[in-house]
Amino acid sequence: MINSQKLLERFLTYIKIDSQSDPQSDTTPSTEKQWDIANLLKNELKTIGLQDVTIDHKAYIMATLPSNVEHEVDTIGFVSHFDTSPDFKASEINPQIHKNYDGGDIVLNKEKNIVLSSSYFEEIKQYKGQTLITTDGTTLLSADDKAGVTEIITAMEYLVNHPEIKHGKIRVGFTPDEEIGRGAHHFDVEKFGAKYAYTMDGSEIGELEYENFNAASAILKFKGTSVHPGYAKNKMVNSMYMAQKFIDVLPKDEVPEQTEGYEGFFHLSKISGNIELTELKYIVRDHDRDKFEARKQLMKDIVTKMNNKLEGADISIEVKDQYFNMKEKVEPIKYIVDIAEQAMKELDIKPILKPIRGGTDGAQLSYKGLPCPNIFAGGHNFHGKYEYVPLESMVKASEVIVKIAELTAKQ
Repeated sequence: MINSQKLLERFLTYIKIDSQSDPQSDTTPSTEKQWDIANLLKNELKTIGLQDVTIDHKAYIMATLPSNVEHEVDTIGFVSHFDTSPDFKASEINPQIHKNYDGGDIVLNKEKNIVLSSSYFEEIKQYKGQTLITTDGTTLLSADDKAGVTEIITAMEYLVNHPEIKHGKIRVGFTPDEEIGRGAHHFDVEKFGAKYAYTMDGSEIGELEYENFNAASAILKFKGTSVHPGYAKNKMVNSMYMAQKFIDVLPKDEVPEQTEGYEGFFHLSKISGNIELTELKYIVRDHDRDKFEARKQLMKDIVTKMNNKLEGADISIEVKDQYFNMKEKVEPIKYIVDIAEQAMKELDIKPILKPIRGGTDGAQLSYKGLPCPNIFAGGHNFHGKYEYVPLESMVKASEVIVKIAELTAKQ
């Protein structure tokens, strides 16, 4: 159904455009180079025949595929982000194409001895015989989420060229800055005008997610007193030792490397300091809202106790909510998940319903009034040199989009 070679060529074009976002920037988009891919996508949406193609001053792109049925059908949407993670090098991407993958290790870079290990990344074995797209070991791939962008545009082009497939009005949305948590911040839900949408931003083929973490950030500052170490007795207060005491009080097994499924965690993402001032940066995650609130309160309570009990302690904490579990907004209209699940089954894809151990644009969009389950885009090992995506998974993702459009028109 979907032309895999054309999809591949489109994907390779997109990933070679550096569109890395920057968490230190306060502009939208956070980097000027995101405009390069944004303008290309705007023009391509027009070229394939979509209508009402717009791009606003913050690089948010929207477009319409008009309905081709006479009866009333809910307007639905498909959303992806075009920025790339700042976690690893995203320029000069040199993708490697591995046809008829043999199920073993893949040498990404012989000179640097960088190997995509099939024993360490065991899930790769399920793609034996397929075409894998990998990095050359020196950059990430940018399949997160240019795979999703590719799949949406490919599906829309297919629907334009096959009017015999009946569908309602479909809206397409592409956002900047998702990788730094701002993808939905300036998304105009009212302008988008869909009753619900799907983000194409999942991983393994079959993934279908409508639950995600509740998320918060926490910044702690420990103020100390620096005195010459030779004359420091009863005078010096070492802020780094205070920070260490705080770290030691938090549950040792409630960290990312020891949790899975619905289990939440405290994640120390950055530590910096000296005798006078030490700063800890945490992210706090939990699927359960009550447990999430309890985690934030625990951190505040520890700070209060340390300030009261430790001589010379001067500790502050700032906690900010980032996003919440979309389940609360999706579950009342769970039929939108059922439609996606049915689409996969009709395409002989085994649906994998599981909670997202992270967040997507869909989480924030759901709370802005646009319920947004998340569908696989096919990639694995995001944000690093071992990132890869099977071409067949991308083709299937495009077919799922087409099938959802078709099923929605039959509801």
